[in-house]
Amino acid sequence: MTRCFRSGFAWWRVLAALLLAVPLIMSEVGAKGQAARVQHAPSRFTEPAPMAFDDHAGFEQIFDGKSLADWEGDLSVWSVENGAIVGESTRNHPVTNTYIWRKGMIVKDFDLRLEIKCEIGGGSGIQYRSQTGLPWLRPLHPGEKPHNLDWMMTGPQADMWFPVNPQAADYTGQFYSENTPLGILAWRGEIVEMGPKMAKTLVGTLGDREALGGYVKINDWNQYEIIARGGVMTHIVNGHVMAVLIDDDPASSNNQAGKIGIELESTPAKVSVRDVWIKRLP
Repeated sequence: MTRCFRSGFAWWRVLAALLLAVPLIMSEVGAKGQAARVQHAPSRFTEPAPMAFDDHAGFEQIFDGKSLADWEGDLSVWSVENGAIVGESTRNHPVTNTYIWRKGMIVKDFDLRLEIKCEIGGGSGIQYRSQTGLPWLRPLHPGEKPHNLDWMMTGPQADMWFPVNPQAADYTGQFYSENTPLGILAWRGEIVEMGPKMAKTLVGTLGDREALGGYVKINDWNQYEIIARGGVMTHIVNGHVMAVLIDDDPASSNNQAGKIGIELESTPAKVSVRDVWIKRLP
């Protein structure tokens, strides 16, 4: 009796343990099956493919890399070197502000891509939606000759500076309104909104200003893209968004169709621009 009882007790104990384990085993199997279904199920939530900066489908090239025949500017300052538009200001031939712009092209909404390099010192910028021939607001420096207003540009600028000092180092990527009382509207790292009844207002940030500056290459080529859609203008350097301006005032100088150009500022300074492509939108 004792032996049978103990054997029976051991059998029932094993059976009880198996019965308790079944729900756990089934639960684990079900979880694995569910995970497998989730892992292999097709999803409509997918990451976008990265843009290829050198994909020029739908774009037109507006500098042929050979001559400035389609550009207007002071040819004592601007030239073509190694397939790039080059502007240089030296001690013997100093420049305060001068520009070169693409003739026969007035655009408002577009994607503009180019490569730009600043060397030696000073600064540059890409003008867009800009006008020429307007009075120059900044007083002339002592000994400076009067400007040829056909070589001066007024309007939005995507800034690009050689880091001659900490302040200048912060300029690259920002939104600057050239030759207007507006000045800097969106510093690097800022999303700014403004309108006819709204002063410029910081509505968000894109990142730390100094950290974003770490993506800017010194004495080397930088990929610069400007996207202009209605009142929204976005500056992108080497794949990183630097500044966004939202201007809801249709009468603003930022919202007018205009010219594309390049700036050279200060002495000594050298700027080179190549591979200039634009996609014009209706």
